[in-house]
Amino acid sequence: MTMKRNWPSRSRVALLLSTLAGTLGFPAAAQTAAPGRTILAIGAHAGDMELTAGTLLIKQHKLGDRVVILHMTLGEGGNPQVSPSIYGAQKKREALAADSVIGAEAIFAPYRDGEIPNDEAARRYVADVIRQVKPSYIITHWKNSIHKDHSNTSAIVQDAVLLASLEGVVTQHPAYRGVRGVYYAENWEDSEGFVPYIYYGVKDAMQQWRTAVTKYEFIAGKISSFPYLDYYEALSTVRGAVSGKGKAIAFDIDEFGKRRVLDSLP
Repeated sequence: MTMKRNWPSRSRVALLLSTLAGTLGFPAAAQTAAPGRTILAIGAHAGDMELTAGTLLIKQHKLGDRVVILHMTLGEGGNPQVSPSIYGAQKKREALAADSVIGAEAIFAPYRDGEIPNDEAARRYVADVIRQVKPSYIITHWKNSIHKDHSNTSAIVQDAVLLASLEGVVTQHPAYRGVRGVYYAENWEDSEGFVPYIYYGVKDAMQQWRTAVTKYEFIAGKISSFPYLDYYEALSTVRGAVSGKGKAIAFDIDEFGKRRVLDSLP
């Protein structure tokens, strides 16, 4: 049963404050990394974040950032030719191999493919991961999706950022308030209402990205009929063309984060 979200106003205020404190600093930081930063990418299924944000994660790792990927599920239901248990074990091996190429640590949540619960327990689980990992930035799914695991993950993450910051919310790790911004990756399943807002040039990371994502059999074209590799390579060309970067990926952020307050023209 889908739980009605209980904290829209407070979570948006908390994220607005973090956005004003530092969200606009991430694009500049992509060129010159600050020491000690951590980026946490949270995907509904193993392969989601590597496909949509892998090139940026590669760049940030090379700049000295710590990169962590939280896989909410293995996506073990994605191969009709084998059982979920067998394919799940395969997807975990593939995730570890792909994330190693990216330079990312992998965390595997306890949820099942197609069954990520949009509830309090899931929010507390992700909040505790945030407290443990201590990310400066979080990357996850856009809020609207044709796949409920994606939209549920997005809703969970938005509220978990707030929960992680509250002293009164007790989990295994102490409260953490250091999240400077949440970025939503561009995914063909999450396109409704998604508007590219921040572009990152990733031309130098494309070959390493290809090596990483093709560790997954479904991306290599051996399971799904959807041409994942062709789609995201073509998308990087489109985003690169409009940004003048040759190859690029784009992210959206919450509307309130797009507000800029200036005293004069920049």
